[in-house]
Amino acid sequence: DGNTLASGSSDSTIRFWDVTMGKLQKTLTGSSTAVESVAFSSDGLTLAAGSWDGTLRLWDVTTGKLRKTLAGHTSQVFCLSFSDDGKMLASGSADGSVRLWDVATGDLRKTLKGHTGQVTGVSFSSEGQTLVSGSADGTVLLWDPR
Repeated sequence: DGNTLASGSSDSTIRFWDVTMGKLQKTLTGSSTAVESVAFSSDGLTLAAGSWDGTLRLWDVTTGKLRKTLAGHTSQVFCLSFSDDGKMLASGSADGSVRLWDVATGDLRKTLKGHTGQVTGVSFSSEGQTLVSGSADGTVLLWDPR
């Protein structure tokens, strides 16, 4: 909604902040290691958080409850992006892979390999036809998420 900011922390927490007032709204706990990346779904109801242990967690923003833990990466999850329709989540990791997840089920849909370095950025195009990933290897790759 543009009024809430989420931040991940090395103390394994996620904090929600009121942007206009600069005040802490709530703190989520439940990650086992530092939280490296966070992303809101386009409807603002789900927050994804990527951790140093290679897991992702999906949180209900309204209740603050953990919905699902997704495992598959073998190293830190540096970046996350929801598709505009909220059905897919892309994650990029220090393991050099991009993974596509089904948000409703938590199932891994695809593992995309092509980078030789850490994946430091992922983003879906607005129409959802393209996923872009950037890496510490100096490359930017375009993928068809379907």
